[in-house]
Amino acid sequence: MVRAVVGAAIVDDLDHPTRLLSARRTEPPALAGGWEFAGGKVDPGETPEQALHRELIEELGVTVRLGEVVPGPLADGRWPLGESYAMTVWWAVVDSGVPAPIEDHDAVRWLTAEDLYDVPWLPADLPIVDAIATRLR
Repeated sequence: MVRAVVGAAIVDDLDHPTRLLSARRTEPPALAGGWEFAGGKVDPGETPEQALHRELIEELGVTVRLGEVVPGPLADGRWPLGESYAMTVWWAVVDSGVPAPIEDHDAVRWLTAEDLYDVPWLPADLPIVDAIATRLR
């Protein structure tokens, strides 16, 4: 069974994004040091949107306003993360708080179109980064 995961492509502006927030993982050891979109697993009884809001408060200390889903290649629009997970990714902007590495991360970084690939993204996130790159100015 494929488990539902959610992520946020946090940008500075939903209509004309120029920067994307990335977060460097600390857990689990196999993923430590890789950069990713903040988010996580959907818990039983949660909608994907509820899970994403919860995860972003826990991981980065921010609340966000969600935009459109970043459409993935799977039939349901999600992005494959190995064989066990599939992730729905939303465009998002920070409503309140300043992104900080609170849980599961030790750094956050705003990236522009010019330095988008300067961090070692987790391999499963690279196709999502490629899709997002087309919208960054």
